[in-house]
Amino acid sequence: QVQLRESGPDLVKPSQTLSLICTVSGASITNNYDYWAWIRQPPGKELEWMGAIAESGSTYYNPALKSRASISRDTAKNQFTLQLRSVTPEDTAVYYCARSPSKVLTNKDVGFWGQGTQVSVSS
Repeated sequence: QVQLRESGPDLVKPSQTLSLICTVSGASITNNYDYWAWIRQPPGKELEWMGAIAESGSTYYNPALKSRASISRDTAKNQFTLQLRSVTPEDTAVYYCARSPSKVLTNKDVGFWGQGTQVSVSS
């Protein structure tokens, strides 16, 4: 059974970099045809796809993030990470990692999702 778990700080100060790790068990992040994605949900708003890394290592990002996001992976640890630079209070959200059959994912009924982690941006 595939399981994903997000970890990282629950509070980040404005202008800093948010870093989250997704630890995967039950599947390899180098599996063919899989994407490993980060999605977030700000309070009162819909799910927003942030980006994904493919099994090949290729990365894809939501243009709305204006190049602030970076996704990388550690295949030895079966983890992938999200870095979001220059955060503002508008980046406050629940952050999810997920295994996806497609590059873009905003449907919780598709793929496998972690439980999510709340991150607040505040001074």
